[in-house]
Amino acid sequence: MKSYDIVIIGASAAGTTAATTAKKFYGNKSILIIREAQNVPIPCGIPYIFGTVGDPMKNLIPVDNIMKANEIDVLVDKVVEIDKVNKIVLTANEKVSYDRLVITTGSMPIVPRLKGNNLENVYVVKKDVAYLLNLLSFTKEPKDIVIIGGGFIGVEMAEELKKHNENHNVTVIEMQDHVLNLVYDTDLCIFAEDSLKNIGINILTNERVVELVGEKKVSGVKLESGKELKADVVIFGIGFVPNIELAQNANLEIGSMGGIKVNRYMQTSNEDIFACGDCVEKFSFFDKKPTGLRLASIATMEARIAGANLFKNFRLNHGVVGCFSTAIQGKCFASAGLTTKDAKKMGYNIVVGNAESVNRHPGLMPGGDQLKVRLIFEASEGRIIGGQVYGALSGGELINAISAFISQKINAEQIALFQAGTHPALTASPIAYQLVNAAENAIVQLRSCKGSM
Repeated sequence: MKSYDIVIIGASAAGTTAATTAKKFYGNKSILIIREAQNVPIPCGIPYIFGTVGDPMKNLIPVDNIMKANEIDVLVDKVVEIDKVNKIVLTANEKVSYDRLVITTGSMPIVPRLKGNNLENVYVVKKDVAYLLNLLSFTKEPKDIVIIGGGFIGVEMAEELKKHNENHNVTVIEMQDHVLNLVYDTDLCIFAEDSLKNIGINILTNERVVELVGEKKVSGVKLESGKELKADVVIFGIGFVPNIELAQNANLEIGSMGGIKVNRYMQTSNEDIFACGDCVEKFSFFDKKPTGLRLASIATMEARIAGANLFKNFRLNHGVVGCFSTAIQGKCFASAGLTTKDAKKMGYNIVVGNAESVNRHPGLMPGGDQLKVRLIFEASEGRIIGGQVYGALSGGELINAISAFISQKINAEQIALFQAGTHPALTASPIAYQLVNAAENAIVQLRSCKGSM
């Protein structure tokens, strides 16, 4: 039986980051990372194998190279059991003892209980290279493709499949009022829908799928409204659920939303077992309640906490802020923290500041494009609780600054006096810098609010 100080199960974003973090903090400890698959896809890059990247083998986390560079051992095998009493991980072919264990088993795509969901040519967005290769090869010829779910996965898959073959007839079905409705305010959702419609993608909102039809292979999709769509391929893109089978079988505590329950040090109900990533229960930065939010950026944040805390508590989890970004037709759609809708639902009295300007100065500089910034503040203290960016692709990095402001509870005055590094070829003018001006515009309203109190 092999013996290690630290064993990590899973080698996607959370597992890889937990391993390298543990090495930085505990360089004298022996570390083993176990993964089941020979190749580990980059989860966020999966939609792009159907267009921009073109091949699942070009969308891989280089786990072996990373582990070799950090002198971490790798075992490619399936973990079948965790014996927490004897502190042993059993794989299909090995027994490995540990002092500390980290579970990063990720998540599994949701397949709704619909009649016909087991028909041929019904797919999910699975983190499996062979499975994705099969779907990619099947979509080379023109097809009627129906994507169920209008979140990030759905809209990105739709655009990339259209890029893969412009003769595809692609339809996105979303049960909410708009695509991307959970992460953006309504106006940005409409911008996204219009961008997709402009390249010939059909968008059906406020629609619910009730059945997939077909004999052996799927041939159509029935909607609650009575409509029936032709479908050669159906792809479910409605989210993921935590993969907790190993943890459940080890009798680790599970949270109310189905993830492995951890404390703020990422420690499970067993003091020697930590967990992080999509398999873990999460809580909101804002109201501290459980949330179903799952992102690679959250997984790696949790992994850096878990990896650091294995033998001594160095880091604390303050909750999930949520920072999103995507690109549709060359435009950035990005969001951090709460939308105006969510802020109001949580009971915040809010003030919203908007600013828009070209992202170069002068605007005729190469790469110039309009960039809009929206900042959301709670009115009593002027603290930022949310922000959204739309337009120029440079907004994909600007949203990260907004997320940092939220996590540090920065207020509007501090943002207005933020000293930004600007350059004609890189950013908006310091006079028209969107982040600062959105805060200034909010401050006018905040003063008005305080004056009326």
